[in-house]
Amino acid sequence: LAPNFGLLFAARFLAGLPHGALFGVGAVVASRLVAPDRAARAVSKMFLGLTVANIIGVPAGTALGQQLGWRSAYAAVAVIGVVALAALAAFVPHQPRGQQAGIRHEVRAMANRQVVIGLATAVVGFGGFFAVYSYLVPMLTHLTGISDTSTTLVLALYGVGMTAGTLIAGPLTDRALRPTLYAGLALLAAGLVTFYFTVHSTVPALVTITFIGAMGALITTPVQMLLMAKAKNAPTMAAASNHSAFNLANAGGAWLGGLAISAGWGWASPNLVGAALAVAGLGLAFTGGLMDRGGRGSESSEVITSSAAEALPEAAPTTSAKG
Repeated sequence: LAPNFGLLFAARFLAGLPHGALFGVGAVVASRLVAPDRAARAVSKMFLGLTVANIIGVPAGTALGQQLGWRSAYAAVAVIGVVALAALAAFVPHQPRGQQAGIRHEVRAMANRQVVIGLATAVVGFGGFFAVYSYLVPMLTHLTGISDTSTTLVLALYGVGMTAGTLIAGPLTDRALRPTLYAGLALLAAGLVTFYFTVHSTVPALVTITFIGAMGALITTPVQMLLMAKAKNAPTMAAASNHSAFNLANAGGAWLGGLAISAGWGWASPNLVGAALAVAGLGLAFTGGLMDRGGRGSESSEVITSSAAEALPEAAPTTSAKG
């Protein structure tokens, strides 16, 4: 409904405000609806919405805007939002307040060193993913030789890889949180170095792109579960801040990748920048792991707090019915 750019800009800003809260609160609620040893699987299933949006939503929104004008795409998203709100109200079990932490407790939990290192791991490690994703289209057109009209399909392929990575992230994180995080960052770095060489050939490039998408998504769930575990009885703000960290990774990775291109290192150079960031993120993750030595239990099992445990009896019948 915006009559000018200023109001459109303001509306766009307001639309972005709930992003971290949605995924942060959603992750906490998802982990409470299932048994502790299946918490990561529940969170990864919630994250599937993001990956499916890359495969279906982005192309559909683009096509709708091209056929009916850009306002129609915003209108469609608004309608979907209302439907989603009604579905949440109808199908998500009520979560008792119990001993839920107040805002001061949540802020205090953010000062935990492990939470800080976890957020830094997300910013730096996932920055490697965005250093390449931000310049993927010009890489494909300038180096791989793929036409502009075909790049949308390649981006959808990237989304397929992210979906696959999200699906395997849940069970792996429930089984071994930190090893999954380490492996995801290491394999992401390896995939980015490989793409530096395969970007010049169509089939190898497409295979590598799918792999990078999968490894990037593989990181998301263990970082989310780690932050929720280390914030313990105040996990909501830490979980929401994870998505702020990913947004910083988006900005920082794109900036550093752009610096490499501007320096004359070539269109493929963001791959090496991204690999360096992924390795740096792996170093931060290892630092957090060393600090954890001598700690008790697995991180993923710590996510279900006392207030979460109170919610389980009510949520259990719904969970078991859905398998």
